[in-house]
Parts: sequence; C-alpha cells; structure tokens
Amino acid sequence: MAIGLYIHVPFCIRKCLYCDFTSYLLKQEQVALYIKALKGEIILYGQLLAPEHKTIASIFVGGGTPTCLMSRQLADILDQVARYFTIQPGAEITTEANPGTVSLNSLKELKRVGFNRLSLGVQSTHQELLNLIGRIHNLDQARQAVDFARQAGFNNLNLDLIFGLPRQTAAQWRQSLSQVLAWQPEHLSCYGLQLEESTPLARAVERGDLPACPEELELAMYLTTIEVLAEAGYQHYEISNFAKPGYECRHNLIYWHNQQYLGLGPAAHSYINNARWANVDHIDKYARLVAQGVQPVEECHRLTPREQMEETAFLGLRLMKGLELKSFAQRFGRELTEVFGDRIKDLQAQGLVELKDGFLRLTKKGLPVANRVFAAFV
Repeated sequence: MAIGLYIHVPFCIRKCLYCDFTSYLLKQEQVALYIKALKGEIILYGQLLAPEHKTIASIFVGGGTPTCLMSRQLADILDQVARYFTIQPGAEITTEANPGTVSLNSLKELKRVGFNRLSLGVQSTHQELLNLIGRIHNLDQARQAVDFARQAGFNNLNLDLIFGLPRQTAAQWRQSLSQVLAWQPEHLSCYGLQLEESTPLARAVERGDLPACPEELELAMYLTTIEVLAEAGYQHYEISNFAKPGYECRHNLIYWHNQQYLGLGPAAHSYINNARWANVDHIDKYARLVAQGVQPVEECHRLTPREQMEETAFLGLRLMKGLELKSFAQRFGRELTEVFGDRIKDLQAQGLVELKDGFLRLTKKGLPVANRVFAAFV
C-alpha cells in the first residue's frame, strides 16, 4: 500500500507566540546544512525501506514555514524524493505557506515543479489579533497570497484559522469566517487555540497579562464555524476540517485512518510496520547522524496489537463519518464492539457516541468533548 510522506522544514522568519512546533529562526548556513542532510535522509530511506513502502500517495511539506526556503530549494527537495521513491500519478502534494512569504513568481515555480495544493496560515483577519499572536502578515498580504495562488494555477487551497484567542470576540470570528469565505478556498482548517505551556502566549495568560478565552465562548465559536461553513456548502469531515466535496485533505486522511507514513527532517514522526518513531529535533545532530549513514531517530516504539487497535479507534473517531466497523474487523480480525464493548456502551449511555450504519461516531453532544471520548480508548 502506498504511504504518505511528511517533510518538516524547521525554519521561520519569526516564531509565532503560540507555536510549540520545532522551528528555528532562518539562518542561511543552517538551511544549507539542513537541505544536505534532508537529501541524505531521502537516500537513506530509499535504501532501507521495502519496495511496498516506497510508493508515495501524498506529500505534505510542513513547518515551520516551508516558504522561508527559496522555491528552487523546495523544488530540489521534491526532485530528490522522485529519484528514490515512486510518486503516484495524481498524488496530492501540499506545501504550507505563510502570507508574506510568497510571491506570484514563487508560487508559479512551486506549481510548475509539482506542488498542487497550498495551505496558507491566515489564522485571523483582524490585525490586533495577528499582532497578539505574533504573526508577521496582515490582511492585505493574506488576500494577496490567495490571489497569487489562483493566478499561479492552484485550484486546491486550504486556509488555516484559529478561534478561542485571547480578546477575540464572537463577532470577530464571524467576520473572519465571512472574509475568508469570500476568497472561496476549497478547504478550511479551523482550530481552537491550544495554550502550550512552553510558549510565550501561554506564559502571558498564566501571568494574567492576557485573558484566556472563556470555554463557553470558544464552544460558541466552534458551533458557529460548523453552522456557517455548512451553509456555505462545506462538508464537515473531521473535527477541525471542512472541505468542498472532493477536496478533503488526502494526506491527513492517512493519519486519521491510522495508515502508514514516513516523516523526514528534524522532529518529523513516522509510522511504518506498526512502529512509531520520531527524529531528533536539533539540526546539527540530525545532520551529523545522517552523514554517518544512521537513521536520525530520537525514540522508537513498536506498538502492541492492543495499542494499534486503540489508536485506530480514537483516530477514526476524529472523522465525522466515524470509524467503520467492517474495516476495523478486517484489519485486526476482531470486532470493535468485542474489543471495546464496555467503553462504547458507557459512552453511548452518556450520549457521546452512536453506532449507526456500520460506523461508530461522535454525536453532536460528543463533538465538543471529543478528547474525553478519545481518552476512553487509551
């Protein structure tokens, strides 16, 4: 079966105040070291992996800010993948980008070399909120980036938005949704802010410098999202993701179906042959290990059959259609209701999940407390 490929670009022009992903301020000498090592890691896995794990169904270049790199550098990375792996015809090939780090020419070049999906981190359409969370772009740059993408020929465009920000109002959130809908993206990812304790934004909230968004307001924003985007013709197919029919993110569906993927670059994660592993996060150490011909892995865990079933259950429940009972039974040789019967009955009694039409899925009541449901399967 074809796998997904994730490539982590660990550079940003400036780190956002809410971000706890592995990323470093852009320095050209580190970029050169990173690209050389990344190409080496591609060669390494081209040699190590079995043939069935060298066919690529989707590629997702994430960060950091991949478009910190020059378009020719991203093109070079894609070329290296094509040399050592088989990229399926029609594969979904995405790069993330921040408004303000793209131009019409750079996007034309990315489209020319094979990228066919663009994910823009808009996050908000209100300047005071963009400033508050440390974004480097403004609304005009976001609008211009969308225009550039369309002119460059991208017809599969995702926009990221965040709700539940400190000082964000319900009216502002509605305005942001209305604004981005006018740009007619094929896909929208709308996330509630996660205050990660290591981030400047979380520390500001903890000190009392900024107010945390009240839980009831964040829930109201989420329900508004579902309502507004449904009215606009978007299908709510995953907890935080909405797409026009046929534009669901195929790469992310690999994750939610608990299928196999390879992660390349510092801090990237992989899941192949029931083993999960994570790369080292420091660029120098990553480059040193690759240069030695060694997998640059920090930690590896081989999942037991029970852990595989648990992960498949809670990842599948992220999808609005739910977890298919038939596919679970085919994969593991056991019925879902046999493995998790008591937990499912308990969650049904609370009105948080339902068994219907061959699927186990979250109910409307269960959706806002999805993490509580997932925890029941671990």
